[in-house]
Amino acid sequence: MTDFQSLGLSETLLKAVASEGYTSPTPVQEQSIPPLLEGRDVLGVAQTGTGKTAAFALPVLQIMGRKRPQGKRHIRALILSPTRELAAQIDERFAAYSEHMDIRHRVIFGGVKQNPQVRALQKGLDILVATPGRLLDLIGQGFVDITKVEFFVLDEADRMLDMGFIRDIEKVLKLLPNKRQNLLFSATMPKSIAKLAGSFLNNAVMVDVSPKEMTVDRIEQRIMFLRKADKRRLLVQLIKDERVKCGIVFTRTKHGANRLVKQLDQSNIAAAAIHGNKSQGARTRALAGFKDGSIPILVATDIASRGIDVDGITHVFNYDLPNEPESYVHRIGRTARAGRSGIAYAFCDDTESGYLVGIQQLIGKEIPVESSHPFHFIGAIPKPGQKPGKIKEKSGTKKRPRNQNSNRGRQNSNPRQNNNRSSSGEQSSRSRGGNRSRNNRGNQNSRGNQNNRSNRD
Repeated sequence: MTDFQSLGLSETLLKAVASEGYTSPTPVQEQSIPPLLEGRDVLGVAQTGTGKTAAFALPVLQIMGRKRPQGKRHIRALILSPTRELAAQIDERFAAYSEHMDIRHRVIFGGVKQNPQVRALQKGLDILVATPGRLLDLIGQGFVDITKVEFFVLDEADRMLDMGFIRDIEKVLKLLPNKRQNLLFSATMPKSIAKLAGSFLNNAVMVDVSPKEMTVDRIEQRIMFLRKADKRRLLVQLIKDERVKCGIVFTRTKHGANRLVKQLDQSNIAAAAIHGNKSQGARTRALAGFKDGSIPILVATDIASRGIDVDGITHVFNYDLPNEPESYVHRIGRTARAGRSGIAYAFCDDTESGYLVGIQQLIGKEIPVESSHPFHFIGAIPKPGQKPGKIKEKSGTKKRPRNQNSNRGRQNSNPRQNNNRSSSGEQSSRSRGGNRSRNNRGNQNSRGNQNNRSNRD
């Protein structure tokens, strides 16, 4: 059996790995660490939860430990991450692995005051973990210099593109020195990611631990067919019957997450929401309460499916099925971590059966059906031969005529209506993020763009 020592890690890092309780490397670590130590670029296909942070953090630290540049510290390694939570967790891992090394690292992201981040940058750093918006903002203000970076990591690249960060990534790449070592990790490999990888990776080693190849044997999966109106009652029943102490509930929209938290509270179930519209302080408090057990239920949108790394999660509830099948794999991957078992429930109403078809095609099997619950509804079961995707509206459903939209501006004077509509769709973040990015660039000056990015990360 392969161990960390056979991968070529130094005694200092082996000591840190042992302190973290790691016994043997995961597949992505086993395949990534040796070529990275040799100075090769790596293109990795792996989701959160496979151990990929250690796969790039350990080689980065070992390479940096080989030689200490003279003079003031400068940023030698830059890691870009799509979300604040994921960036913070990556920085925590660097802290653990570099415990016995003379390494300075820092995480920067938007949504919080920049002054503490600026002070840390001015003292000198070796490793910087950042979200794209805040990074470009501080580069524009002259506080960040990435012209001497030796190691560049682009993590969760597909999520980056989904959130509309492609232009930001391109700007960062233009500022980096030509001579550097690169690593790109993505949970999926669509053409857009392959194109991005080809633009800056040099003769990269391919490491593929994609969802289709990952084992989910430790995750007990169940699909439950029901009407949309019955979802909340079934969720409350399951949480209480199974005495859930650490579970995540995934909703499709931010508004839906907020509403569900209030409904759970009415049923005497403590819960907190975490999504893109929450302030960084609120997100941090929610995640801290979830980790220490004071908040047993976290209600989240897909921003959390790749941004939460909490051991001991026993239950995942897909309250709304995701419209992207890959997101289902990321969601259920929040449980059954570190060798533990877990259970993932998925609720499917009659508008989501097409999403279920796509999910089952991706994972290569049918999810076992739980029909013994009191809200079972056969009308939500996929029809024979049904194709994956969104279910079209019934022909009898009336649509609002176009000419009624002319009154929309007057109707929107009600703040509650504005809030409901603005938060009603955390749709495909690809189109939403891209449109927002284009609108910001077209209608605001460059400083305004920086502010928008800082708030978005």
